[in-house]
Amino acid sequence: MSQQFDVVVIGAGPGGYIAAIRAAQLGLSVACIDEWKNAAGGPAPGGTCTNVGCIPSKALLQSSEHFEHAAHGFDEHGIGMDNLRLDLGKMLERKNKIVKQNNDGILFLFKKNKVTFFHGRGSFAGRSEDAYAIKVSGDKPAELIAKQVIIATGSNPRELPGAPFDEKRILSNTGALAIDAVPENLGVIGAGVIGLEMGSVWRRVGAKVTVLEAMPAFLAAVDEQIAKEAQKLLVKQGLDIKLGVKLGKISADDSGVSVEYENAKGEAQSQRFDRLIISIGRVPNTIGLDAEAVGLALDERGFVKVDDDCKTNLPGVWAVGDVVRGPMLAHKAEEEGVAVAERIAGQHGHVNFNTIPWVIYTSPEIAWVGKTEQQLKAEGVEYKAGTFPFMANGRARALGDTSGMVKFLADAKTDEILGVHMVGPMVSELIAEAVVAMEFRAAAEDIARICHAHPSLSEATKEAALAVDKRTLNF
Repeated sequence: MSQQFDVVVIGAGPGGYIAAIRAAQLGLSVACIDEWKNAAGGPAPGGTCTNVGCIPSKALLQSSEHFEHAAHGFDEHGIGMDNLRLDLGKMLERKNKIVKQNNDGILFLFKKNKVTFFHGRGSFAGRSEDAYAIKVSGDKPAELIAKQVIIATGSNPRELPGAPFDEKRILSNTGALAIDAVPENLGVIGAGVIGLEMGSVWRRVGAKVTVLEAMPAFLAAVDEQIAKEAQKLLVKQGLDIKLGVKLGKISADDSGVSVEYENAKGEAQSQRFDRLIISIGRVPNTIGLDAEAVGLALDERGFVKVDDDCKTNLPGVWAVGDVVRGPMLAHKAEEEGVAVAERIAGQHGHVNFNTIPWVIYTSPEIAWVGKTEQQLKAEGVEYKAGTFPFMANGRARALGDTSGMVKFLADAKTDEILGVHMVGPMVSELIAEAVVAMEFRAAAEDIARICHAHPSLSEATKEAALAVDKRTLNF
């Protein structure tokens, strides 16, 4: 027998579970379907982000950073670590515990907000005049009926032709988070967010890490000045980053992976790795959705086609997050989920793509929002730039991490902030001030005039804003 709801959400990742909760808060009857399973076969809502992405990677980044501090940084604080050892099993156990806490937290939120959860795969089963039938496949099959459907099925790691993931030697982000022994030599294909973060984790705990990147420039989407600073710092730490690489044959056996490639000079190279992480982007997860059953339009790359409001070509069907256009970021998916739920309820949800922050959680962290300097130059926009280094910040000195800088870009005539770019300690937190400022269309002068606590890392933000007008006080 079919169960009827106002809204059915397919997928319980950041976009899906947030959309479901917001819709329920607005008085709608809501069901959310998700098939992710934990090790015991139970439900594990949260999508890639919670299970094999944002959350577990940050857990391992934190653990590995503690290990590196103990090995190389504690001595100057007067703390001796003569018998330092790594218990990788316990580190992975902590990571898994944090993932489960997040899974359970989402299930609790569903219960609290009266969202009905179905554990299984959701797919379209048919369409009547004003409603859709959604099939739940799994241990407890069901059929749901709803006039409004939100697709939030996320994305999957992109495979490299000729090198399919086996999660033993050739790894996606899933395997990269579960390596059971520190590899002596680790290869990473792709110097993007996932590649750099995972490479950083395993370098800190003892692996020799080589990163192979096809692009000739490091982090081409990042402000060039910030990217060059980040590359210098990461190379100094020990990451071997090779740019302009043309990949050749990749072959794996029981003992490792061999990678043939041409370097930027066109010279033939070959390297042998114990494990190889491939992080060359992600593809939309629409296989199994049975889009053709209702005539849902996908583009040539498999993304669900949507307009600016996340509406598909079908009345009452919406899509959010990684499965649609725009940046593949958990917080972007969340904002779209909230906006769609509010639109369904007759409100005016809004997402400003110009103020979505980006963060790479390496050490130092890299964060930015808005336009880069190279974008402003290409667009012919007149601008002013101001930078301030963390080496001149008292709190950074006390932390023992003075790497990096904060950079402001502002309109040359109006002083409106056009972009803020950072590399350094805890900039994932500092970038929020820039997002707020840009959302309110603040000027660099506004930030420069705001009192910031002393001593704090946030003072570097104030000083960079002052630098736009060439009047820094501490550098």
